[in-house]
Amino acid sequence: MKITAIVGSYRRGGIVESAVDDLLAAAAACGAAVEKIHLLERHVEFCANCRNCTLQPGPDRGRCLIADDVPVILDTLEGSDAFVLAAPVNFWTVTAVMKRFIERTVCCGYWPWGGAPRPRRASSRRAVVITASAAPALMARWGTDAGRLLRRVARLLGAKRVDTLWIGLARRTPEAGLSEKCRDRARALGKRLATPAA
Repeated sequence: MKITAIVGSYRRGGIVESAVDDLLAAAAACGAAVEKIHLLERHVEFCANCRNCTLQPGPDRGRCLIADDVPVILDTLEGSDAFVLAAPVNFWTVTAVMKRFIERTVCCGYWPWGGAPRPRRASSRRAVVITASAAPALMARWGTDAGRLLRRVARLLGAKRVDTLWIGLARRTPEAGLSEKCRDRARALGKRLATPAA
C-alpha cells in the first residue's frame, strides 16, 4: 500500500502540513509506504492552455509539452494506492501554488475540440483532501471553493471515494497549531486510507 500526499501550503510545519503528517504517520503505522511532496520545492510551470495533452485519446494521461516536475509528480500519484491533496484557503480558494499544479492535471482528462471534458479512467483508489481556514469550518466549506476544487481534482486523478478534513478557525494567532480533535480526525483518515477497501 502506497500513499502520496501533495502539499500546497506556503508554511512549512503549519496547520495543514501538521494534519498531513499525522495522517501519514497513522497510515505508516498500519504498514503503508508514505511519501509527501511539497509543491513549493518542485518545479511546476504554469499551464499554457495549449490543450495538446487533452486532445490525445486513450486511457493514459496526455503528454504535456512543458518540461518540469509535473510528469514525475503525476507518475507518483498514479503509482499510489491512495493519495492526499492538501492546501489552506487563501483568498477564498486554494493557494496559487496548488492552483498552478491543479491546472496542470488537465492532462488526466480527454477534451476533444467541440466536446466536453471527461476523465480518462476511473479507479477504486481513495483520496483525502485537507484544507484549513481562519473562518469556522462550516462557513469556509460553504463560502470558499477550496474543498470543492480539491475534491473535483481528486476525482479527475482517479479517486472513487474522497474524504475531507476541514480545519476551521486556523491561524487565529501566530502560534496557533492543529487542535487535538483535528489530529484525531487526520489519524483516523490515515488509518482508513491504509486499510484495503472491502
